[in-house]
Amino acid sequence: MKAITWHGKHDVRHETVDDPAILNPRDAIIRVTSTAICGSDLHLYDGYIPGMAKGDVLGHEFMGEVVEIGSASTLEVGQRVVVPFTISCGHCYHCGKQQYAACDNGNPADNQDLGWEAYGKPMPGMFGYSHLTGGYSGGQAEYVRVPFSDVGPLVIPDASIPDEKVLFLTDILPTGWMAAENAAIEPGDTVAVWGCGPVGLFAVQSAFLMGAEQVIAIDHFPQRLELARRFGAETIDFSQSKVFDALEDMTGGIGPDASIDCVGLEAHGAFADNIWDQIKASLFLGTDRPHVIRQVIHATRKGGRVSMPGVYGGFVDKFPLGALMEKGLTLRTGQTHVQRYLPALYAAIAEDRIDSTFLISHRMRLADAPDGYRQFHDSPDACTKVVLTP
Repeated sequence: MKAITWHGKHDVRHETVDDPAILNPRDAIIRVTSTAICGSDLHLYDGYIPGMAKGDVLGHEFMGEVVEIGSASTLEVGQRVVVPFTISCGHCYHCGKQQYAACDNGNPADNQDLGWEAYGKPMPGMFGYSHLTGGYSGGQAEYVRVPFSDVGPLVIPDASIPDEKVLFLTDILPTGWMAAENAAIEPGDTVAVWGCGPVGLFAVQSAFLMGAEQVIAIDHFPQRLELARRFGAETIDFSQSKVFDALEDMTGGIGPDASIDCVGLEAHGAFADNIWDQIKASLFLGTDRPHVIRQVIHATRKGGRVSMPGVYGGFVDKFPLGALMEKGLTLRTGQTHVQRYLPALYAAIAEDRIDSTFLISHRMRLADAPDGYRQFHDSPDACTKVVLTP
């Protein structure tokens, strides 16, 4: 089959790889009908995430048709399914608490050593996202093996709903929703969202649905800020304004009740701390560029809440731990427990309460994915989301 494979920094290729096969009774094989390039994929594209091997198949946002099942799968051949990016067994301690992204069994034992060393526990299993997360082949391919298919995939019974309306249930829509949920939004709150990429824009939409009165979106790309305004958000262009001062003015000197960091480890901007972080990363003296989470903690009101769906990978310095403690802030973060949110979010899409297609700027064939990666990486204002069709 054809798939998109990783061969190094800024080197992804469309090439022939082995077809997937059933390895476990709970497996299913999916013929991919739609897949997408995620902002998290750009961390792999930029070489920031360790554990990649040449030839690894990329992609963790995909859906398609069931074409083969193991003897213990609850799916049926011919069903149309959306597949969560997290690989979860459904039966361990964490899955029992619906903490699916913390599953103990999604990541095979022989891929867990670095997670134990770096984080004190193994990382979860994920599709197409390095051998740190299991080394599973991803969904930017014609076919994909789905482990634990009796737990993960959501069957889409309504054939009239196009792929594009439900594709983002795989990751970015539940991630934006969980980001807002982790911010513990209350009716009347002011919520600030850093980063108007796909997750940030879904967080903006989710915050309003959860009762926020004022949502302030922060970015420097005009098109992305305009998308945030479509949902009623006020905006700050950080290239034109000092974010802290602007937030003070917009909140009467109090600060946001809740703040959401949707940027993560590759923060941009000509700020002194960020420039120093970039120098350290270039010299292999550091990994992450945590400018945004520093700014979030500095700007959030006393007693406020901080949600951090943005991906961070390693150790950071100059972390404002004193401000976090002295202001009495609550910080919540983590990979998304996708399976927990799928039924409710699917119902919201089917009832037209959530728009999930506004993001799509580029539709391409799978064979054109290398160009899609380049555009998504190099033109983030014009290219907000790439959907691929095998």
